[in-house]
Amino acid sequence: MKLVVLDGYTLNPGDLSWEELEKLGDLTVYDRTPEDKILERIGDAELVFTNKVPITRETIEKTNIKYIGVLATGYNIVDVKAAKEKGIIVTNIPTYGTYAVAQMVFAHLLEICHHVAAHSDAVKNGEWTNNPDWCFWKYPLIELAGKTMGIIGFGRIGQAVGRIAQALGMKVLAYDKFQNKELESDTLKYVELDELLANSDVISLHCPLFEDNKGMINKDTIAKMKDGVIIINTSRGPLIVDEDLAEALNSGKVYAAGLDVVSVEPIKADNPLLKAKNIFITPHIAWAPKESHQRMMDIAVDNVKKFLEGKPVNVVNN
Repeated sequence: MKLVVLDGYTLNPGDLSWEELEKLGDLTVYDRTPEDKILERIGDAELVFTNKVPITRETIEKTNIKYIGVLATGYNIVDVKAAKEKGIIVTNIPTYGTYAVAQMVFAHLLEICHHVAAHSDAVKNGEWTNNPDWCFWKYPLIELAGKTMGIIGFGRIGQAVGRIAQALGMKVLAYDKFQNKELESDTLKYVELDELLANSDVISLHCPLFEDNKGMINKDTIAKMKDGVIIINTSRGPLIVDEDLAEALNSGKVYAAGLDVVSVEPIKADNPLLKAKNIFITPHIAWAPKESHQRMMDIAVDNVKKFLEGKPVNVVNN
């Protein structure tokens, strides 16, 4: 049985091993695959793995694929409808990065609140040494206790973020189409989206990307938010209209933003967010601690084993 990984570098840039997948068949791993090489590299492989390389209807119809393993949680790069029509199982990896992503939310948020990097640089540049007072700060500092975090998408990651927020003394407003009322408490409740937008001091996005929520954070929804709101996105870049967020940051309507994702990745040189005020952007690394991507590798292998046993798990196109 032939297996091919179309873009393995992101998952394994050299710090992990493909050994467990190699045990399951004749494995070929490509670091990256350009679109004009997809069909050639899949060849007669029956099991195909992708992170961001698209698997289209045309590709599905021209190959002998039996299984597609998405090496990520989001699976919009695969035409799952076409796969289902041809009887191809598509799996994803839904739980590998829950705590890593939640941690990144607060890495961004705490940087916004305290500007640790900027103050450290100031100290190294002699500003503390030459200061007449025993302390100084270059930006307003923010305490999170008593403030409200709105979490859009309250699945595993959203819930993990909510627990951390509550541990910091914040109240949580959650919006999700599927509600677990048992999670509600004095400091956490489900609300409709407009109520969340109007009452949150911090808004964090944790939902998959679908056509009906693409661009959900735009000039109209931003207008419904509190003045001075903070926006965090570690989910999917196209949930936000970049131009509208940049305008809101520059006007002061949005106080600050922390983004690990943008609408087009890698970020384009002309993206207006690069010149916006009070924004922190990381290159889509929330998922990437070694512990997290080792977990991804382990789950990817287990997905294949279960498929070969005739008991597939994490199937996204039932």
